[in-house]
Amino acid sequence: MLQSRCHLTINRVLSVQPARTIASVSTKAFTKPSGDISSVFPSLSGATAPPLPQRFANLKAQLIQGHEEVLIDSWHRLLSDLREEREYIKNLGSKVVPEIAFKDLDNVVERTVFGNELQKHGVAVVRGVVTEQEALNWKELVTRYVRSNPQTKGRWVSLGNDIFLIEFLGFPTDRPAVYELYWSPSQILARAHPNVLRAQTFLMSHWHSSDKSALISTTHPATYADRIRIRQPGDAGFALGPHVDGGSCERWEENGYGRGAVYSDIFHGQWEKYDPWESSCRLPVVSDLYNGAGGCSSKSSTRYKGISEADDSYIVFRMFQGWLSMSTAGPGEGTLMVNPLFRKATAYYLLRPFFSPRRRSSEGSGSSYLELSNWKLDEMQMPFLPGAVPSHCQELNAVLHPHLELEGTMVHVPTVRPGDYVAWHCDTIHAVDKIHAGTSDSSVMYVPACPLTEANAEYLERQRETFFEGSPGPDFPSGEGESQHLGRLMPDYIIQNINIEAQRSLGLARFDDDEKGVSIGERKMLTRANEILRFA
Repeated sequence: MLQSRCHLTINRVLSVQPARTIASVSTKAFTKPSGDISSVFPSLSGATAPPLPQRFANLKAQLIQGHEEVLIDSWHRLLSDLREEREYIKNLGSKVVPEIAFKDLDNVVERTVFGNELQKHGVAVVRGVVTEQEALNWKELVTRYVRSNPQTKGRWVSLGNDIFLIEFLGFPTDRPAVYELYWSPSQILARAHPNVLRAQTFLMSHWHSSDKSALISTTHPATYADRIRIRQPGDAGFALGPHVDGGSCERWEENGYGRGAVYSDIFHGQWEKYDPWESSCRLPVVSDLYNGAGGCSSKSSTRYKGISEADDSYIVFRMFQGWLSMSTAGPGEGTLMVNPLFRKATAYYLLRPFFSPRRRSSEGSGSSYLELSNWKLDEMQMPFLPGAVPSHCQELNAVLHPHLELEGTMVHVPTVRPGDYVAWHCDTIHAVDKIHAGTSDSSVMYVPACPLTEANAEYLERQRETFFEGSPGPDFPSGEGESQHLGRLMPDYIIQNINIEAQRSLGLARFDDDEKGVSIGERKMLTRANEILRFA
């Protein structure tokens, strides 16, 4: 256990600056533009979405060509099912989100019941992954880290001729709730904690692969260094509305999710056959065709089978977005909201661009506006994907996606306490409270669950370099980051305080490709990861 190997006091951590001893290879060629989390969301940045080019109209027409009638029938079935499911979600509210205690992960009965609900709704809470005190200690440590490094909130940058600009490392800039921190001691220790890795492995076990030889392992998590949130009472700036991570336009594009035909059943009028838990089809996907800030991409010379030599982009496969709570927060207290319609919601926002209302909502009552008879397949497809903007996340709202009735179907996760882990499937619509109406902070460390894949191993290699430098991970807005921060832990110091599984998850140690009990595909993936990480 990490606790027995780690003897780090807050003052000791904040004073340590050991030398770098692990060999690394520079991978600076590809970086994201500078910015913060608002760079990913037009609704946060206030940017006006430009119209999509005409090629998107052609793309939409090609996706449904030859099976228009089947698609119309499937749309009608979907709207009917959504009507029933919406009421179910509204009645249950937060109770629809499955929960399991960390101590019960090996309890067959508990995990079976939990697993069924997780696969139906795409979101879950794992209680007590670490102790409350340990989570609270991490919050204190990160708070001290920020105080010891005042440039975390803002720094003066010279523009020449005695002109200066203050550059903030958080959002909102006047009162940060989401900090552009990736390598604080708290974050590193949380990601490396054996219980966190165990919870991630457990959650990823609910995925499956139809290709048994696929190069993927869900039993060897790959660390993805993400941000931290400390949201204070009264905050209304971090009002992140309903959205889905992992790109936007790419979901319809042939060179995006089309590479793996992830959503082909939906586009062919068979949305009921769509399996959101099938992993092998997502391996060749490109979810970031436009180099968006925060887009999950991996760029290297290594090729995935079937991808054109002209394209060196791959998806960083996050099976689950997730965070570890460092505070107690209930509904309305600056916490997460999710849409448990899950698979049906995915089918809806993917099919919505092909259909239009005969009458606008202002021309009739809300119920008549949503009726099947009021919606028709567009005879001529237009270059419009509701809520999708290149280089940004997929956003949703009541006007563009009326049948989801987001006001009623976006539910809060249950009240969380320090040490609880919340995770949601990568297709899940999620949001945060518009206003933090609680009386204490709502603090989390974003810790997604990622399997070991070729693309993820390539990302680990590049992320390892940013770890050495103290700069943001390759997927995030670039800049100086924490390179000058006091108390930033370095690899040789980390290795002394975490176990071998945690070192591997960070790309700091060789995977055991002679490990017993792994499948052929997993073994090949372990060998391949060692090659990519230069441990072969």
